[in-house]
Amino acid sequence: MRKYVLPVLAGLSACIFACTAPAVPVGNNAKQWWKEAVIYQLYPRSFQDSDGDGVGDLRGITRRLDYLKALGIDAIWLNPICASPNDDNGYDISDYTAIMKEMGTMADFDTMLAGMKKRGIRLIMDLVINHSSDEHRWFRESRSSRNNPYRDYYHWWPAEKGKPPYRYSIFDEEGNAWRYDSLTNSYYLHYFSRKQPDLNWENPKLRQEMYTIMKFWLDKGVSGFRLDAFPFMAKDTSWPVMPKDWTNEQYVRYYGKDPKVHQYLNEMYTEVLSKYDAYTVGEGGVIAFKDVMDYVNEDRKEINTLYHDEIANAWGRDSFDVGEYKIDRRNVTGIKKIVSKWDDKFSTKGWNTVFFTNHDQSRAVSRFGNDSPAYREASAKMLYTFLLTQRATPYIYNGDEIGMTNIRFTRVEEYNDLQTRNRYYMALKESKEKAAAYLLSQAELSRDNSRTPMQWDSTATAGFTTGTPWLPVNNNKATVNVAASEKDKNAILQYVRRLIALRRAYKDVLVYGKYQLHDAENKAIYAYTRSDGQHTFLVLLNFTSGQGNTPIPAGYQLGEELLNNLQPLHQNGGTIQLQPYQALVIRLK
Repeated sequence: MRKYVLPVLAGLSACIFACTAPAVPVGNNAKQWWKEAVIYQLYPRSFQDSDGDGVGDLRGITRRLDYLKALGIDAIWLNPICASPNDDNGYDISDYTAIMKEMGTMADFDTMLAGMKKRGIRLIMDLVINHSSDEHRWFRESRSSRNNPYRDYYHWWPAEKGKPPYRYSIFDEEGNAWRYDSLTNSYYLHYFSRKQPDLNWENPKLRQEMYTIMKFWLDKGVSGFRLDAFPFMAKDTSWPVMPKDWTNEQYVRYYGKDPKVHQYLNEMYTEVLSKYDAYTVGEGGVIAFKDVMDYVNEDRKEINTLYHDEIANAWGRDSFDVGEYKIDRRNVTGIKKIVSKWDDKFSTKGWNTVFFTNHDQSRAVSRFGNDSPAYREASAKMLYTFLLTQRATPYIYNGDEIGMTNIRFTRVEEYNDLQTRNRYYMALKESKEKAAAYLLSQAELSRDNSRTPMQWDSTATAGFTTGTPWLPVNNNKATVNVAASEKDKNAILQYVRRLIALRRAYKDVLVYGKYQLHDAENKAIYAYTRSDGQHTFLVLLNFTSGQGNTPIPAGYQLGEELLNNLQPLHQNGGTIQLQPYQALVIRLK
C-alpha cells in the first residue's frame, strides 16, 4: 500500500517542482483541492496516547502533526471522536457536538485543528448518519413513550402487530435487526449493533438536526465529511417481507438502494454543503457499480466521491466472482480489469477514490502484498506505487506508510472488535468446527489487525503510550517503526514521501492525466501510462514473488527513471524485466 525508492529527491524537487508547466486536465472536469489531495486516514484510538490511559487522543494527534506534515499529506480523515459509550469504537455516538472523554476536550480539538491549519492540513470528520448510540438523548426520549416528540427520530414497530418483517443486523450476535424494548412494548431497528438504533431520515425534524450538526463542525473549520454507511439511511418503511434465502444482491436492494437517499443527499447539499467549500466522501460499498454515477455526478448536486471497496475487496480475498472472471490477489489480469473499469467510469464525469485498507479491513501489506521478511518492504512500496499513481483521490491508512502488518490473534478473547466476537459466537452455536474456522480466517481479516497501536519506536509499547495500550502492540515493533524508518533512506516511509512529492509535482499527469492500460494479459506485471499530453509516465508493477517481463509501449523509448523500489532497472532491447514486487515510474519519450 505504498512504495518509493529513488535516491535523489533533492534534485527531483529542484527541477520537477519548478519546471512543470501547467496543462489542461485530460477528460475530466474542473480541478479541485480534494481531487489533488492525498488523504491520511487516522484512527485516533491507536495513533498516539498523551495521558497514559492506553487510548489515543487529540493531544496525541497534535503532538504528531509535524510527522504528518513531513509525510506530505494534504488532509486527514479522522475516525469518530464524538461522545460515545464505545460499543463500536466511536461509531455509536451519544452526542454529535461533544468530544469523547477518552479523546479529550473541545479545547483539545480546537488546538489540534489550529495546528493542522498552520501546517496546511485539512480535516475531514467521520459523520455517522445512519444510526446513533442508544445512549443518545434522542433515543432515550424516543423509547420513553410512544407519544414522545422524539419517537419518530427512530424506527419502531408496535409489538401488537406481531413480529416485524425480518431484517439482518451486521453486528448483532443473533443476526436480527429488530430488538424488542419492553418499555413501550415495541421493536426498534438496528442494522448494526443493538446499541446503534437506526435514525429515521423520513422525519424532516431529524434531517434538520443532522444538518445543524454538520454546520456546527463546518463553522469550526473542518473541510468536509466522510459519510458513514450512508446508503442505509433511506429505507422502505412499508417493510416488505424479504425472501428467506436472500442473496447478496437482495441485501443491496433491501438495505442500500432506496431512492429516497438521493432526496436526502440533494437536500443536504442544498441546505449545507453548497454553502461551504466542503468535501464529501460517502461509504458506498453496497452501491452497485452501474449506479455509482447517480451519487457523484456534479450535475446532481449530491456528494463529491464514493469510498467504494470493490477494488480493495477483490484484491484482498482468496476468490471473488466479478462478472465473467474470477479474481484473487494472485489474478493480476482480473485486478487490471476492475481498476480499468472504474477509471473508465469516471473519465468524463464524477471522481473516484482509491485505497487498499481502512479501519474495517486488515493491513495492506499482509492482505494485498507479502509481509514475509524477504518481501515486506518491496511489496509495500509496490502497492503504494499503484495507490499514488491512480486517477483518483488516494487514501493512506495510518501505519501502512511504515509497512505495519497483521497481528494475527489466535484466541477470541484477544479481540476487541465487536464484529469478530459476535460472528464467532454465532458460528459457535452451529459447531465448534465452524467457529474455529472463522477464528482462523480472522487472523488475516479481522478489523483489529489494522487497529493495533501505531509503532513509533522499538520500546515496549512502541512509543504509543506510557500505560497499557487498549489493544496489544505488534511484536514486530522492534524493526517496524517510525524511528527506524527515519534513519533508513530506503525505508517504506521515505519512499512514500518521495512518491507523494512526485504526485504533487506532476499533478497534471498523475492526478488528472489519462490512464491507459498496457500489456493487459500479462499475468505478473501491471503496466499503465499516465499522460497529460505533455508528459507520459510509464508505471510498472510486479505483483508476484517471481520475475516478470513486459514490453516497452509501442512508439516510446525509456526516459528518466523517476522512482524505482528495487535497483537496478533491467532492460533487454524492447523488454523490461522486473524483480519480484518491483515497481517503477519512468518518463517515456
